[in-house]
Amino acid sequence: MNAVGLHEECGVFGVMGTHNTDVGHAVYYGLYALQHRGQESCGIVINDDGVFSSHKDVGLVSEVFTADTLSRLPQGNMAVGHVRYGTTGGASRRNCQPIEVNHQKGKMALAHNGNLSNAAELRSKLELSGAIFHTTSDTEIIAYIVTRERLRTPSIEDALSAAMNTLDGAYSLVLMSSQKLICARDPYGFRPLCVGRTPDGMYAVASESCALKAVGADFIRDVEPGEILVFVEKGMVSRREHCKSRPKKLCVFEYIYFARPDSVLDGVSVQGARLCAGRLLAQVHPADADLVIGVPDSGLDAAVGFSTASGIPYGIGLIKNKYIGRTFISPGQSTRTDQVQIKLSAVEETVCGKRLVLIDDSIVRGTTSSRIVRLLREAGAKEIHMRISAPPFLHPCYYGTDIDSEEHLIACRHSAEETAKILGADSLGYLPLPSLVSLAGGCGYCSACFDGSYPTAVPKDTRKDRFEQKLSERKNEVQNGV
Repeated sequence: MNAVGLHEECGVFGVMGTHNTDVGHAVYYGLYALQHRGQESCGIVINDDGVFSSHKDVGLVSEVFTADTLSRLPQGNMAVGHVRYGTTGGASRRNCQPIEVNHQKGKMALAHNGNLSNAAELRSKLELSGAIFHTTSDTEIIAYIVTRERLRTPSIEDALSAAMNTLDGAYSLVLMSSQKLICARDPYGFRPLCVGRTPDGMYAVASESCALKAVGADFIRDVEPGEILVFVEKGMVSRREHCKSRPKKLCVFEYIYFARPDSVLDGVSVQGARLCAGRLLAQVHPADADLVIGVPDSGLDAAVGFSTASGIPYGIGLIKNKYIGRTFISPGQSTRTDQVQIKLSAVEETVCGKRLVLIDDSIVRGTTSSRIVRLLREAGAKEIHMRISAPPFLHPCYYGTDIDSEEHLIACRHSAEETAKILGADSLGYLPLPSLVSLAGGCGYCSACFDGSYPTAVPKDTRKDRFEQKLSERKNEVQNGV
């Protein structure tokens, strides 16, 4: 994955069992299965008959929740958890989720996957009305609005439904009150969300179906766009007043890269979508080559699909060090480049003297792709024909994928032929835009990062650190006596 400048989503997980259940461990296993969706921070909040206990910190799930930490977590009847990569707000401990709120009518813990396209507007209005923010993430905006509505509605689900009239953009939520576990998906359905149940009756809500398997839960169904599900001891209640109010727009890049290949999103297998992308690439961008290889991990299934359709043998030409985090985690460009060298290595015995088809899921700036091509050249590859299982990135994303500027997108400045020369490849082919419908199983999807067709209004301020800068400006004003 050419992930310099491209970041992935958060992951949410929640469970509701019976009293004195080890819900903390269940959420831990669920978050572990969702680690690929966020590697900055994580957290768990447990509800034991209305008493909330939490542990949150910066780091991977295995680092934040050690055996000793897990042993100290109380039992309870509900819990929510979160793994984070922040598309709005910095990577500090204060932005760890789930967010906890104490208000006049009770308590709430909230975990959010997605990005509000009207976050700046909503935050400004809230601040002008007296709201004081402690984080720089848009999740706190959601928490404020839900809390405000809760003070004037008879139930937490009514409050959430009222809040959804104000929120715009992508949000898949898991929310816990003193007595209820609730989940909701925005009316467009930008981000996935599903629900399952274990044999002993515990309900589980997760960003991806792979996390349900991790806790032994059987998949029940996906949460529909706009749907609110309320879990109580007697079962599950669906509220559908926001369903079908907007056209479905699941992020198509979930199938291409974000989701784990063993997940099924809205009835479509992620692995199946990637195999399909590879087969389509072989049809529209064939190559005269000896071997097809993929960039681990999300390029591997597409490489198998290309090999099957083309008849060119598939091989393992690149090995990934599983203990190195994804390239975008590093803060500096030079550090990212160093990590690419450590993260991937070429199998010389496989690629030496061969004409290769190299499959990857995307190209953002081109930095990582050029390094991978160089690795293969140094290992003796004779030719390298690069094929990308997505169309070229041409536009920013405002719904959770951290692409906020066109100036760094290589496809905005160069044709495929020019990009191939820059990368050092012999040829380059992207998946055609019309092919995306085949990946998504014919269902509605968002492809705005490829075609610029945005389902919502485009925000004026798209900087990831916009709230961080605002907070810094206020600190300076206070210090200067303003």
